[in-house]
Amino acid sequence: MLELRDLKKTYGGRTVLGGLSHHFKAGEFVAIMGESGVGKSTLLNLIAGLDAPDSGAIIIDGALMAAQGDDAATRLRRTRMGFIFQAFHVLPHLTLAQNVALPLLLNGQGRARATEMLAAVGLAGRGDDFPRQLSGGEMQRVAIARALVHRPALVLADEPTGNLDPETAALILALLRAEIKASGAAAIMVTHSHAAAAKADKTLLLTRSGLNLVTD
Repeated sequence: MLELRDLKKTYGGRTVLGGLSHHFKAGEFVAIMGESGVGKSTLLNLIAGLDAPDSGAIIIDGALMAAQGDDAATRLRRTRMGFIFQAFHVLPHLTLAQNVALPLLLNGQGRARATEMLAAVGLAGRGDDFPRQLSGGEMQRVAIARALVHRPALVLADEPTGNLDPETAALILALLRAEIKASGAAAIMVTHSHAAAAKADKTLLLTRSGLNLVTD
């Protein structure tokens, strides 16, 4: 589903990713761990097309990302990807239901599933509220609902439980896993939490030398 070939990225002369290669399968929930500054968030941004590698290739569903024009890349992100970022990116002027429904509207789909997803993340009956009425953990749940609402083929999650209490984190991870398995999506979750990583199918450790499987 997703293939990385010899991916390299430097910032200010410092090598962040130095020739990373890996294949992520459809239906696979993968956690990525590693020290701060090793390039975990950079890797997600490259896969999402929000940044460009210095060299190497990113291939999604057989499509070479570098060969896509701006419009095609935008369509690919909009229809095939779901993003959960640490900064939430919840739009303050939209209600919670409108925020969650945004991917559906952009893809020409009905809005009914937005209400379903708000309930799934524990925010039933809050659709008419605005982000200013939420805690940080609640905003994270809105961001997660929005990322999953259009059933993307690839889910990219950057510390999705970082602002959540343990009980809510467990609920969200169970939802994330269930959605991935139901839709056959591939999911990559960057996390510092060993408890969160334990919910994934496998955990990879990102180091300067690449991605290595973590075994018990």
